Amino acid sequence: MMHSALALSLLLIAVSSNLAMAIKKEKRAPQTLSRGWGDDITWVQTYEEGLFQARKSNKPLMVIHHLEDCQYCQALKKIFAENEEIQEMAQNNFIMLNLMHETTDKNLSPDGQYVPRIMFVDPSLTVRADITGRYSNRLYTYEPQDIPFLIENMKKALRLIQTEL
Repeated sequence: MMHSALALSLLLIAVSSNLAMAIKKEKRAPQTLSRGWGDDITWVQTYEEGLFQARKSNKPLMVIHHLEDCQYCQALKKIFAENEEIQEMAQNNFIMLNLMHETTDKNLSPDGQYVPRIMFVDPSLTVRADITGRYSNRLYTYEPQDIPFLIENMKKALRLIQTEL
């Protein structure tokens, strides 16, 4: 009887220990710089840091301008964060920055300061105004249904770097 109670106690300890570890893994704190755009992505904090990292790593900088209270930004953010291809490319091939304010670089708002707006900067620190979205009145905006177009533009930003090498 004592042997059974000891075995049962050890089993309960092992199970509760494994359960606690599983709960800890599940409750991973979100990276505050992601602001919901992708917690597994490494985000830079400032535009200046992004430019430095882009040049140093020879990767393009992807700048996402958005606002928390913008319904269009929230819709795009949800799809962006759920899309595995975007998340993988963003994590491995880009320096990533999301901003809720404008920068001093007017090249990042060639057709106005609206949100959401996504711009690319190549490692030579040139803002790629030639990588545009689908809309003629907001050249750098994307809507949730434009995700395939955004993926193609991310690939285009990568190809432009490879052709410049």
